[in-house]
Amino acid sequence: MRYWIGVASKEHVNLGVAGGFSQLCHGKAQPLKRMSVGDWLIYYSPKEQFEGAAPCQKFTAIGEVIGSEVYPFEMFPGFVPHRRDIRFLEARDTPIRPLLDGLSFIKDKSKWGYAFRFGHIEIPRQDFELIATKMLGYVPAQ
Repeated sequence: MRYWIGVASKEHVNLGVAGGFSQLCHGKAQPLKRMSVGDWLIYYSPKEQFEGAAPCQKFTAIGEVIGSEVYPFEMFPGFVPHRRDIRFLEARDTPIRPLLDGLSFIKDKSKWGYAFRFGHIEIPRQDFELIATKMLGYVPAQ
């Protein structure tokens, strides 16, 4: 079992939660293929809206990978991103700043946003448990 963070605006995360899917890195298939059924995904949202400037800076969704397939989905003509099915849990948005000192995957706390630059990163179990506890009030059964 592995633990991942995906990066997307809160607006886009909400679409995925409502539809039970994940899209990562502007619809690329490869990040989704790195995950396996039973892995866990937490979304971090730097902004409220994809096109907007309003900051969010919160963890905004958490779920378990349930889909074994990465599949294309035509959102509109000419844009066919890849998706993977996720069972999202009901969770509260959790600001990142109070957690920074406890997150080992963020090496330079003064430049913490740099850790999210690739849009999809693997994190250690201890970091997953810290974030999950804040979002859910417990660590999901693994």
